[in-house]
Amino acid sequence: MACSPLVEGGAVLLNIGAANRAGIVAFDKSTGKVLWKATDDEASYSSPVAASIGGQRLALFLTRKGFVALDPADGSVRFEYPWHSRNRTSVNAATPLILGDVVFLSASYGTGALLLRWQGQQFEKVWSEDDLLSNHYATSIERNGFLFGIHGRTDPGFSPRPKLRCVDLKKRTVCWENDSIGAATLTCAGDQLFILTEKGELIMTRATPEGFQPKCHAQVLTATVRAFPAVADGLFYARSKDQLVCLDLRK
Repeated sequence: MACSPLVEGGAVLLNIGAANRAGIVAFDKSTGKVLWKATDDEASYSSPVAASIGGQRLALFLTRKGFVALDPADGSVRFEYPWHSRNRTSVNAATPLILGDVVFLSASYGTGALLLRWQGQQFEKVWSEDDLLSNHYATSIERNGFLFGIHGRTDPGFSPRPKLRCVDLKKRTVCWENDSIGAATLTCAGDQLFILTEKGELIMTRATPEGFQPKCHAQVLTATVRAFPAVADGLFYARSKDQLVCLDLRK
């Protein structure tokens, strides 16, 4: 229900989570014919991404069971790393974040953050911890070696409140945090950070480790907003459950 499809070459890749080796499935994008199936993993809320790492093309998935890297051409699994909460009501939702030869993973429910680096023909764990940046639903973004994301569970009424954080990825330290945002998605264009809250407020600030410095904000949608927005050619597209807006950022 939550996974976005990934078009890679002539295939559409999906985190299906079905039985009979149909955890991850590739369909022909023209005909819908099944091209290949892989893993027995249950589905997560996370969407797949593709990248060229270590001289080869890989499709990266964060399933309910953990991290999976496979060949998008034939579905052969190149690497698996079990990584999930012990809580059966938990979700893996954030998309794998590719940063050169490393991949950043994050999840809530006491799971935390994980950094993997490609070494030879596989990924190796660099570090893992729960107190740095624990993403619930929204994927963090990276700029100039710093991560910006929502830390903590975003369920209504859950305590403590989630925090907007800036994290130094190399030093593994929190540069700053703010607990007034709540649940939100983050989008970056240049050095501008666009924060769209679950309540439909758009906040514009600079993506900087120097502190949270909002420049402007506006109520652009009615609640509830959970879909990720998009920025294209200076236009900002966002939607709630029943409304779509396009904002001109070029003015």
